[in-house]
Amino acid sequence: RGPFAGRSDSQPVLMLLDLKLPKVDGLEVLHQIKGDPALQMIPVVMLTSSRQEQDLVRSYELGVNAYVVKPMKFPDFVEAVKQVSGFWALINEVPEQVHRSGSGD
Repeated sequence: RGPFAGRSDSQPVLMLLDLKLPKVDGLEVLHQIKGDPALQMIPVVMLTSSRQEQDLVRSYELGVNAYVVKPMKFPDFVEAVKQVSGFWALINEVPEQVHRSGSGD
């Protein structure tokens, strides 16, 4: 959308999403992603500081693939992101259509 409308048709292997975003709530972004046929198969990991049960439950209701509470110390945060990314990019198996263009072929 907007200035990103002309980007490549290739899709990301993984989306990391936070609940607390500056303009749009992360749950609303998740709702939009999982409601878009071109994006819905891309794994989404909620990486957030919230430990509130309602955030966890609502994230899964909206189709999040994993919910990770961010560590407080920066080196631990970096390690958590490496582990999450490594799992989803290297270990997890995804359908081929996730790797294809978002044009619906």
